[in-house]
Amino acid sequence: MSKIDPNASRSSFFPNSKETKRVKPRSINSSLIQRNDSMRQKEIENKTGSHAKVDIPSAVRDFAKIKKAVDRAPDIDNSEKVARLKAQVQAGTYSVDYDKLADKILSSEF
Repeated sequence: MSKIDPNASRSSFFPNSKETKRVKPRSINSSLIQRNDSMRQKEIENKTGSHAKVDIPSAVRDFAKIKKAVDRAPDIDNSEKVARLKAQVQAGTYSVDYDKLADKILSSEF
């Protein structure tokens, strides 16, 4: 396997990369661009105006709202609880409350 040199310059596409040199975009000669005349532009707008409509299903809108709410919610750190449960399992002192487990299973099914 070859080693990757972390000091080598990379493309600016990668985060935290060193920029080597910027390439200036070429200017476009505006005289070469062909534009539609006003009559043609109105004709295109009339034909495409009614067809350029997009309907987004309500399920997609609901999903987007839910995703935004989840993204805004604070992160929950359960590492302490997981460590405590791990220690109980390894020590053999962890016990399951079967009534609570059954209630959770039934509530998630209905």
